[in-house]
Amino acid sequence: MDITQQYALDLYRSAQQGVPAPPAPGRHDWRVAAEVREYRRFQAVIAERAATGGPLTRLLHAVRHTLRRRHHPTTPHTSTGARSVRAGC
Repeated sequence: MDITQQYALDLYRSAQQGVPAPPAPGRHDWRVAAEVREYRRFQAVIAERAATGGPLTRLLHAVRHTLRRRHHPTTPHTSTGARSVRAGC
């Protein structure tokens, strides 16, 4: 059973029982991910470890850095040798 079928079954059950319908799948994914990240940081503090994050945190940092560079490109840098050759022409 995939997630859509499970959601349809949950909707049917909630309608039969007269209870509120469950939220649609994927609706709160970002909030849940943020809560999991915050929980892991809290657990690191409780265990007296540095709350620096693991490989996923490093990957997200690298992605943010790459996207930031693409949106705010710097001027291309040339080596000093290339400048002296152009200046001598």
